[in-house]
Amino acid sequence: MDHRHGADPAHGTDPTDRTGVPDGPAFRTLVDLVADGGVVILSGAGLSTESGIPDYRGETGRRRQADPMTYQTFIGSAEARRRYWARSHLGWGHIARAAPNAGHHAVAELQARGLVAGIITQNVDGLHQAAGAQQVIELHGAIDRVMCLSCGQRTARRLLDQQLREANPGWRAQVSAINPDGDAVIADDQIDGFEIVDCHSCGGMLKPDVVFFGENVPRPRVDECYALTGDARTLLVLGSSLTVMSGFRFVRHAGERAIPVAIINKGATRGDDHALVALDAPLGSALTALLAELGTAR
Repeated sequence: MDHRHGADPAHGTDPTDRTGVPDGPAFRTLVDLVADGGVVILSGAGLSTESGIPDYRGETGRRRQADPMTYQTFIGSAEARRRYWARSHLGWGHIARAAPNAGHHAVAELQARGLVAGIITQNVDGLHQAAGAQQVIELHGAIDRVMCLSCGQRTARRLLDQQLREANPGWRAQVSAINPDGDAVIADDQIDGFEIVDCHSCGGMLKPDVVFFGENVPRPRVDECYALTGDARTLLVLGSSLTVMSGFRFVRHAGERAIPVAIINKGATRGDDHALVALDAPLGSALTALLAELGTAR
């Protein structure tokens, strides 16, 4: 079925069943789009909130004042790096212990059925891969890796965690909240005395292998995402407000090529006006319902 031309957009007007899953023409259009295959998925933090990982701009984000680290601050201030690593040392385990939810498993199943041609995620939690998805492009990197800004070596985060424990025996702090990307909120006076460590190979500055605010996504990675999006039959956005241009540009790229865009998100998004279908629905239940419909689709 060709949905590239002549269809009116449907923006979350479907009635819902008891679980909040849309049940109407917009949902049927979504089922048809995915059944056609060639779907490229662009996922955001809203897909992982059901795994207990908070987001910056969705429902959990609006309930919390998050002040994310910027690249410029991290590079320019030793005290900022100390604060970042102290907070991250306490909080990253929350990300490491998180398990894939129904939405991640649904995406992996759609890929296994041959309906998903590629996955681009703005998340750094690795939950797509933990659910069994393959060849995931991690647009913003991965929190379970650490890189040296001098020699470029990448190592496992668990190794740094062990080094930080050894450098800070007996250090404790009271965590009042966990922010996105494993950033624990602790009082400033509890950071005093925390010792950071440098690259064990060259002594250079260590940074999580993620793209901070104010930092550019590597150009080859961006080009790979553009190419994948340009070859899609449908771009399906899952759990992203698309506020940041980093992800929104691929929605615009699809629109410029008359590639249908479908969005499932809790709340409005920056991309709704570009979408053929925009559903306001819980991700886990909506994707589970989509799988069930596809099980009986043509």
